Amino acid sequence: MATLANKIKYYLEANSKVYETERDNENFSLYDDGSGAIIKTWNVSGLSEPTAEQLASYESSANTWEKNVVVWENRKKSYGDIGEQLDLLYKDIVANKLDTTGEWAKKIKAVKDDNPKE
Repeated sequence: MATLANKIKYYLEANSKVYETERDNENFSLYDDGSGAIIKTWNVSGLSEPTAEQLASYESSANTWEKNVVVWENRKKSYGDIGEQLDLLYKDIVANKLDTTGEWAKKIKAVKDDNPKE
């Protein structure tokens, strides 16, 4: 089940608002007493507080986002140090292998294959 914050993110974006801006300006706040998050305050200019039905309509998108965040974090770890990547890329340039036969391209492909996005 997607988090309330991520469903709000999609609700705001669907209504031409920027989640990070609204959050950073404290135009809404969430509260969780242990039984699940709820909207505590809502002061987003020109946009009414979303209903449960509206938020539910973003469940699928928010779930996909959350799964992909895990994929991106796993990929970042698996790619390794940027210096090592640049070294592989340099060796591929020298070997005239700036295509899918190069070692850098093979490593990146393996990481992506092992960690597919939704």
